[in-house]
Amino acid sequence: MMTVMVISIIFTIVVAILSVMTLTEGYGYKHKIDPPVNKDEHEYTYRSEEKEESN
Repeated sequence: MMTVMVISIIFTIVVAILSVMTLTEGYGYKHKIDPPVNKDEHEYTYRSEEKEESN
């Protein structure tokens, strides 16, 4: 019974460490977004997307 408890505690600690490492790397990632698109310049694109959505 004691062996199962020790293995469970070790497994829990490993999972916690890996979770913290994953979160740290995620916050360190530089997120990028596309610049806003002017609808007037791309009028054809927006019209074709509206047609596809209505079908």
